[in-house]
Amino acid sequence: MSVDALIAALGRGASPVRPTLSQAVRTGLVFGIVEMLTPIIGWALGVAASQYIQAIDHWVAFILLTAVGGRMTIHALSRKDTAREENSSSAFGLLATAVGTSLDAMAVGVSLAFLNVNIFVIAAAIGLATMVMSTGGMLAGRYLGARFGRYAEIVGGLALIGLGAKILFDHLLAP
Repeated sequence: MSVDALIAALGRGASPVRPTLSQAVRTGLVFGIVEMLTPIIGWALGVAASQYIQAIDHWVAFILLTAVGGRMTIHALSRKDTAREENSSSAFGLLATAVGTSLDAMAVGVSLAFLNVNIFVIAAAIGLATMVMSTGGMLAGRYLGARFGRYAEIVGGLALIGLGAKILFDHLLAP
């Protein structure tokens, strides 16, 4: 489940102004906390609400990831290579990306409601793995962004759009 967050973090790390270690850790924490909370929310909602959540989660993820990825791509295409800009990654953009990449974890949480498992241990493990992978993704994105400039940011934005489309198509084409 953490691979989506890793891809998103790679894209965020390739921004025009390279993220610092503290920004990478902050991103990792946000992604990790959101990814930890969503299976707990799904588990708590349980069977009764699962049909409603599963009916729209893929659309919400698609819209959020396409919006963030589209904005990122358009921003990269419209800026000049020589221009030095401030980091445009807002708290809202970070949270939207984290939520968009973790909605599938909510569905996993619903399925865990049928098993005799400790949801809090599982959620903590998911959150920790996501935090580590997202922090590493930001730092790797920083390296790639420094080497490939706005092209890395464009690829990151397109990857988010592709990720949203994959989530949508996987749900729509599922048997």
